[in-house]
Amino acid sequence: MEEGQDVAFEPAKLLWLIQRDFLQGKSVQEMVNEALQHVPNNDGDRNIDQVNQIRDSLAIMGDNSTAFSLPQPHLLRTKLCDMKDGELDLVYVKKRDQLKELVASIIRPKIVQGRTLNGKEFVAFLEQILEALNKGEIPSTGSLVEVFNKGILERCLKLYSEMMAKLPLPLSEKSLQNVHENSKGEAMKSFDEQHFGRHHAKRSVMQLDEEIEKVYKNFVMANEYQSAKLCEALYSRCEDRMDQLQVLRLPSMAKFNAGFLQCNQNFEQECVGPSKANYELRMMKMMGKSKSSFINEYNHRLFNWLVVFSLVMVVVGRFIIKFILIEIGAWILFIFLETYTRMFWSVESLYYNPVWHFIVATWETLVYSPFLDLDRWAIPLGLVAAILVVYWRCYGRRKHGSQRLLPLYNNPKGGTHRPRTD
Repeated sequence: MEEGQDVAFEPAKLLWLIQRDFLQGKSVQEMVNEALQHVPNNDGDRNIDQVNQIRDSLAIMGDNSTAFSLPQPHLLRTKLCDMKDGELDLVYVKKRDQLKELVASIIRPKIVQGRTLNGKEFVAFLEQILEALNKGEIPSTGSLVEVFNKGILERCLKLYSEMMAKLPLPLSEKSLQNVHENSKGEAMKSFDEQHFGRHHAKRSVMQLDEEIEKVYKNFVMANEYQSAKLCEALYSRCEDRMDQLQVLRLPSMAKFNAGFLQCNQNFEQECVGPSKANYELRMMKMMGKSKSSFINEYNHRLFNWLVVFSLVMVVVGRFIIKFILIEIGAWILFIFLETYTRMFWSVESLYYNPVWHFIVATWETLVYSPFLDLDRWAIPLGLVAAILVVYWRCYGRRKHGSQRLLPLYNNPKGGTHRPRTD
């Protein structure tokens, strides 16, 4: 196409395709004529002027247009893509075939200056038109440029959505914001490299920015939901753990503190996102109440355990092992616990005694350590000990009766040789 030379470009035919349900008793042509009528604009609204201008442009080609109506293919519109022709309305299938024949009959080759263009020539002609549009040599090209930019905008928006969809939610608000800014920058860069025109591209850029912000808000909401879901699960797990530590068979402050610390560490490391601050406050209140409750019950439960333990060891040292030192030690512990509380009127006064602190330290060393959790292994170890005692009572004394290494109970001198009865 030479510069300054007139070009005759035969416009394509217009085909108005209208669903029959929208006719409301009118003919197809009446519907088209009504759609091309001017909209009253008494207030001088610019948007209405643009609408009327578009309708005038379409009306100019009225002699070169065809109207056609189609009935509804099926009542289930949401499943149309999955249906075959045999499932569609017969009238619709028949009218559709007529539409195909009509389209084939009105198709004409593209003609420029009286010469028919082939595919390559038409592409070259279209490139010249686009170049003229970008340079602003053709007036009133905004709508055409926006049509081209719309497809680019959708691709850039899809690029942004795909980049954001790769995020492993939940994330911290700052991390999500950083990824959003990077993804938005990539989408905008891609749009700048592909868009048409200059003046009208600004409007498309603004639209792309608005669409990106809408998608970003959805990701923010999804991040908040995932964060709340994760932190709630961690909170519930710690709450269950604290409840378990409250009812230990063998109370241990060391074990409670270890579980307490582990819960705090796991929550701090795994709970992320906008819900973390809220759940941190809930965790502090819950953990504080649990620790206070455990401490209040700890000394009382340990005192009861030691009383029971001293009585059991009296029986064991007296009748089972018959080891006098064990029985004496157990009696001393029992007498100390009972007389001290009677002398000072309350059990609580015992908890400030240095002897009690020594007893607590010894108890903690025996009950819980990184190598042995007696609360977990108390029953198995008790069974093993019971088996060993039974074995020693039944077989060990017969086999090693003369080799007494422990100060066991003996018959008095000069007494009878009659076996002692327990």
